Amino acid sequence: MIKKCLRAVGIACFCVGILFSVYYLIDQAVPSVVCIRAGREESIYLGIPATAQVAEYTCVHQESEEPEDSYDLSREVRMKMEEDESMRLQVRLFGVLPIKQMGVHVIADREVIPLGMPVGLYVETQGVLVVKVTEFTGENGDDLSPCKNLLEPGDYICSVDGERIATKDALAQVMERSEGRTMLLEVNRGGVILEKKVIPGKDSEGNYKLGLWVRDNAQGVGTLTYLEENGRYGALGHGITDSDIGSLMHVAKGMLYETSIVKIKRGREGDPGELTGAITYADDHIIGSIEENDAEGIHGLCDPGKLPACLPEPVPIGLKQEIVKGPAQILCMTDDLPHYYDVEITGIHLEYDKVNRGIELKVTDEELLERTGGIVQGMSGSPILQNGKLVGAVTHVLVNDPTRGYGIFIEKMLQ
Repeated sequence: MIKKCLRAVGIACFCVGILFSVYYLIDQAVPSVVCIRAGREESIYLGIPATAQVAEYTCVHQESEEPEDSYDLSREVRMKMEEDESMRLQVRLFGVLPIKQMGVHVIADREVIPLGMPVGLYVETQGVLVVKVTEFTGENGDDLSPCKNLLEPGDYICSVDGERIATKDALAQVMERSEGRTMLLEVNRGGVILEKKVIPGKDSEGNYKLGLWVRDNAQGVGTLTYLEENGRYGALGHGITDSDIGSLMHVAKGMLYETSIVKIKRGREGDPGELTGAITYADDHIIGSIEENDAEGIHGLCDPGKLPACLPEPVPIGLKQEIVKGPAQILCMTDDLPHYYDVEITGIHLEYDKVNRGIELKVTDEELLERTGGIVQGMSGSPILQNGKLVGAVTHVLVNDPTRGYGIFIEKMLQ
């Protein structure tokens, strides 16, 4: 009797485990958001045993045709909506078990110019970024750390006693004028504004300090992904982060500069390669502005007149549900001009926690493998094209295999 009970429990646990496994796989196969083009009948195929019922439908103009009440996600779903429409669908496994809600966003159909050209980047932070809280030797030989337990790496010092602080030099000057009195710092910590009172300490040379390593700018090389008709661009496919603490930098302003590739360090297993660019930080070499720095890349305005005359022709964008495993190309520059190189898309993650890793790819082009060893630092932002459409941009390389890497869906960069 006991054996029969244990066997029944074991079978029940096995069945529950199978059900949860199926539930998890279905959950990962259903995107939280799917985009469709305005005014066109679009097809979406997820191929899962689930239904999607309309939970919410919004339309500005009442004359638009109402959508169906539910959709069978095991088959191809066809939709046609306008820009003023949006919809939320409740997805249910086998039509019964709720999985998640999936938003349907309508975007304008557009064409963009794929660029794939390197660019020099320079950004200034919103306030002064705290990189490290440290100690220094005081005038009496003791160890001082005025900001210990008050500030932490990733904080931005925005003002001191009401005086806006934009550079680390300005912060040092304010500290020097303090003469050791209590000062009120306005600090941005993860979007929350805090006020911290601190008393600067005097070091062994008589200078007043806070005991902080700080940064007020960053620079480097990246790749322009696309250019729109209105001059707006997208680049990198991921945000500019601080090299020491790894957090997304709060950017006050920035510039794009002309650059040329002067050296290529080939990537090897465990040792990612790098494109080294020659950048001239001068006004007459500015080609655009950096207005936004977010998880999906950098964006701003670019002067088309500063770009090469022989730009590629505009191409339509490809949505994530249109990407298929198989041959594709990336556009990048390893000499004087951008070239198309063959890659293979090996994985597509419609729902993934890491926004910059929706596409898995492998470099197959022998010429690119010979020159760079695969994907190297500086190629972030290189356009990924498939079937004549811009579908994404390169974002990361696998350190243990430089022939493989990840990309972001282009619709994420365009949102």
